[in-house]
Amino acid sequence: MAYDDQNIFAKILRGELPAIKLYEDDQVLAFMDIMPQADGHALVIPKTPAVTLLDLPPEAAAYTIQIVQKIAKAMETALNL
Repeated sequence: MAYDDQNIFAKILRGELPAIKLYEDDQVLAFMDIMPQADGHALVIPKTPAVTLLDLPPEAAAYTIQIVQKIAKAMETALNL
């Protein structure tokens, strides 16, 4: 399967669709889910084009997970979980 640069996440990264951003740097973007399943439901996506997590270079995957942990800890603190 080839990467589709018209997918919803690519459009969010390009600023074509709105997002409530929590964190952004040159490698990842973290934002609130528009249909949250729980309080604090957020998404963290890599900026490296990839169809699945397995398609990411190991360094990009590891960095994305590091940011996931930081966002999760911040949510835990903010929501008193």
